[in-house]
Amino acid sequence: MKFAFFGSSLVSAYWNGAATYYRGLIRQLHLRGHEVTFYEPDAFERQQHRDLDDPDWARVVVYPAHDEQGVRAVLREAADADVIIKNSGVGIFDALLEAAVLDLRAPARTVIFWDVDAPATLDRLRTDADDPLRRHIPDYDLVLTYGGGTPVVRGYEQEFHARRCVPIYNALDPETHFPVDPEPRFEADLSFLGNRLPDREARVAAFFFSAAHEGLRHRFLLGGNGWQDHPLPDNVRYVGHVYTRDHNAFNCSARAVLNISRESMVRCGYSPATRLFEAAGAGACLITDAWEGIEQFLAPGEEVLVAHSGEEVVGLLDELSPERAERIGTNALARVTREHTYARRAAELEAVLEGRDLPA
Repeated sequence: MKFAFFGSSLVSAYWNGAATYYRGLIRQLHLRGHEVTFYEPDAFERQQHRDLDDPDWARVVVYPAHDEQGVRAVLREAADADVIIKNSGVGIFDALLEAAVLDLRAPARTVIFWDVDAPATLDRLRTDADDPLRRHIPDYDLVLTYGGGTPVVRGYEQEFHARRCVPIYNALDPETHFPVDPEPRFEADLSFLGNRLPDREARVAAFFFSAAHEGLRHRFLLGGNGWQDHPLPDNVRYVGHVYTRDHNAFNCSARAVLNISRESMVRCGYSPATRLFEAAGAGACLITDAWEGIEQFLAPGEEVLVAHSGEEVVGLLDELSPERAERIGTNALARVTREHTYARRAAELEAVLEGRDLPA
């Protein structure tokens, strides 16, 4: 099949948390014999912060960020695809694209809305009765999400009348995320990698910064965009944007790696972030904030440690020996390699498109 994706960016992870998801899934689609074109805007300085050359497993088309005619041109080009996908959060001409891809529907063509931040999208739709996406959802052949479980499926199908909604969860690409030797520049007792976003900042304060204030005896490492003007405790070191080529070293160099979900993802549950699988794939010992559904992906206490507060984060660190940290990381790596890879997700996507049951 020929796939056309309209997404934020395939070639840059700069302010683009969906990059890992797109890359892992699309590469597997290519390996399964499909042809993929990814259309992305030249926006938000992503092309200036590329961390991936144009791959041989997808064709990348970059269109102007402020030229509606340029958008119309790539839409016309995409019209010969078998599957046309409008991803959420492109950031440029989203409303235009959400409506225009529906004009490309045909009996032999599937048009999909693929939500890479379903909890936030549903929050937006519930609070804005005039959001144009509300009236388009029933017209898509399918809604896919990268997380959310039953609450998200129910929201799309029952509240907004999607024909069908199916989660295709985040996962591991073992070709890009794997154990490496630690690097001194990323050494810490606890590290956290995440961009500063309104929907996450309060939880970062609760789980990371409060833990740093409470656990002055521990060394903390912070990576991601936007934190440069945030007051930092003396035991927190900030390294700024961490390119994807350095994610494995970042995850392998601390005694434990912290996962902090955004507020909307916690409320929905069943929304594992890409960083969860990146860290597990590197064999890191993960400490995650508590959210419903974690056990579907990693077993608490055996493959991941779960905290309900910054104080609990510090308590887990206090009791975490290097030996136990290594054991938890090894268990997590085995679990995600066995059950949560993008090869498996690509097979799930094929099953959905072909009307088959998802593979067990």
